[in-house]
Amino acid sequence: MPDAIRRVLTIAGSDSSGGAGIQADVKTLTALGVHAMTAVTAVTAQNSLGVVGSWALPAAAVVAQLDAVLVDGVDAVKTGMLAEAEIVEAVAERLATLEVPIVVDPVGVASRGQRLTAPSAMEAIRTRLLPLATVVTPNLAEVAELTGREVRGEADLADAARAVWDLGPRWVLVKGGHLDGDPVDVLFDGEQTYRLRGERIDTAHTHGTGCTLASAVAAFLARKWTVPQAVERAKDVVRRAIESGYAIGPGPGVVNPSAARSALDQPVSD
Repeated sequence: MPDAIRRVLTIAGSDSSGGAGIQADVKTLTALGVHAMTAVTAVTAQNSLGVVGSWALPAAAVVAQLDAVLVDGVDAVKTGMLAEAEIVEAVAERLATLEVPIVVDPVGVASRGQRLTAPSAMEAIRTRLLPLATVVTPNLAEVAELTGREVRGEADLADAARAVWDLGPRWVLVKGGHLDGDPVDVLFDGEQTYRLRGERIDTAHTHGTGCTLASAVAAFLARKWTVPQAVERAKDVVRRAIESGYAIGPGPGVVNPSAARSALDQPVSD
């Protein structure tokens, strides 16, 4: 689509608090100047204190959304909460027909601790979806669930990235933000290892960071950036979103993806 807006499809669950899930995806994609398309996989009832309830949509409803959207075409795809194995299987079947970048955020547990994805669905993500992924973006808990490998410190990150890479994705971004000290992530393509360091931001308003990061990567890949370029800029997007995060209720607050607009003004590194 020369001279046209890029289109990114997010396949994820709805977060009624507006902080994460498909709401965070749409806000991030819009802030980064791409058109957001959606396929809702689940509805959650949640607020700043946590998840009250979660209901997966029938796989047929997810497939109907995908089939409708794909008629118009997409330039990249991002997946998030895929609660049941049947949904994962249906999504993987459709994505296998595409020749666009696919970013997989293998959501297992909400940031506040509640499980969002059945263990059987995580197994389907591991075996069916990861081999289709251009980039997969697990946090440390998701690394453990996908590979059985525990990350206890920065020295374990590279081995963890290789363990996930062995499952079939082209690139792996292991997010090390839950380790002590300043955060460091590892990006790995089977040969090169990139260590991406940041500074710890002292805030409780971090709900939605994983969704924002994966969506930003998808947005930049839709613009034909390389994976290292996309990941580097996506981390800048998340930093800006955390720095401008805010409270929405009595619990921890949310990141602010609208702050990502300024990230587009920076030059792209080689």
